[in-house]
Amino acid sequence: MKLHVRATPNARCSEIVGWEDEPQVGRVLRVRIAAPPVEGKANAALREFLAKALGLSKSRVMLEKGGSSRYKTFSLPDGTSLP
Repeated sequence: MKLHVRATPNARCSEIVGWEDEPQVGRVLRVRIAAPPVEGKANAALREFLAKALGLSKSRVMLEKGGSSRYKTFSLPDGTSLP
């Protein structure tokens, strides 16, 4: 299953904002992450945050596309319930 995320780094706290329709990529989950966007810290924090929020281990949440973009695509196990 693919999860499209719009990440906002350097937030006060990490939180899920909700679902939005983006003209570029379609329906995305908007997430704010407290980590800075340097040396992959925000990507690692986002992956960890999503795994915890979805009740999965970190190894089950894989970043597929968007390592240097706000729009990211994660691969999740089939049947994962989304917020």
